[in-house]
Amino acid sequence: MKKKVVTFGEIMLRLTTPDNLRIQQSHDFLVNYGGSEANVAISIANFGGEVEFITRLPDNALGDTCLSELRSHNIGTGHVLTGGNRLGTYYMEKAAAMRNSKVIYDREHSAFSELKPGMINWRDAFKDASIFHWSGIDAALTPGLADVCKEAIDTAKEMGLTISYDINYRKNLWNYGKSAQEVLRPLMVSSDIMFGSEGEYALVTGLKAPGFKATRNGEAYDLEAYEAFCKGISEQIPNCKYIYIALRNVISSVHHTFAGILYSHGTMKHTRVFDIDEVVDCVGVGDAFCGAMLYAQHAFEDEQKRVDFSTAASVLKNTIAGDYNMVKVAEVEGLLAKHENGEVAR
Repeated sequence: MKKKVVTFGEIMLRLTTPDNLRIQQSHDFLVNYGGSEANVAISIANFGGEVEFITRLPDNALGDTCLSELRSHNIGTGHVLTGGNRLGTYYMEKAAAMRNSKVIYDREHSAFSELKPGMINWRDAFKDASIFHWSGIDAALTPGLADVCKEAIDTAKEMGLTISYDINYRKNLWNYGKSAQEVLRPLMVSSDIMFGSEGEYALVTGLKAPGFKATRNGEAYDLEAYEAFCKGISEQIPNCKYIYIALRNVISSVHHTFAGILYSHGTMKHTRVFDIDEVVDCVGVGDAFCGAMLYAQHAFEDEQKRVDFSTAASVLKNTIAGDYNMVKVAEVEGLLAKHENGEVAR
């Protein structure tokens, strides 16, 4: 049975201000690399899964460093293209107390954003793969990239791969004259697995999200409302077999609550509420969920186990600086065991 996952997206240079400084105050930046789909690939590889990452990098030292970074995490890079002149960059201000985090993207005319249909040999890339994963960010950058996504999805579907889609809506990326709903709806109908926050699902379906308001560990939430919400999503996207939803309540910059839902075959599975009262870095939490989810699709038959594992992995990402979820299977299992045994008081 084929188990390789192929992910497609942009890896960027991440420049973060130190010590919660604002960009205007900082004369130094902490250097890292990241990007939604690359983060997903690294999570899968950290759990021991086989994954290939497809992107386009400039033929310069920054592009070489990105390749080295991916390979250091055991990511396959055999189908990475080189070309173009620059690597996309983003600047990050971390949240503090009641101040929200802030991101400034500088990715126009990046090597990745200049991809066009016909440049990637998808048939070759998918030859030994079982799952293709992409996200809404890919289609948001340029009309050409939206066409590349369609090309990849159509080829993957024709070759019998499972299609995994992260809604990944970023309002400030949609700047080329089409709305996210207009572009994403025709693409997402081919999804076998979907992931998003309840707000993202509401955006692309027009359904009203129940609203997750939990404030403490183990608190009950409105399962009946979420089941109706999931049923509505499923009716709009009937071919999708697995609908995963991340539920988060941001109480302050360092205090979040989190839970997860999986709706499949007309049945909803849900997790307990996790109370995260010392958030270190919430960037990449959704990507951590996706990476764990795609690993879990092969690792576990039990669907409750899949959503429990994905949610716990995402919770752990909140404790790790940078884009990547640097945790192993045993750590995720350990967190789940502590909660099941009542060892976690909060």
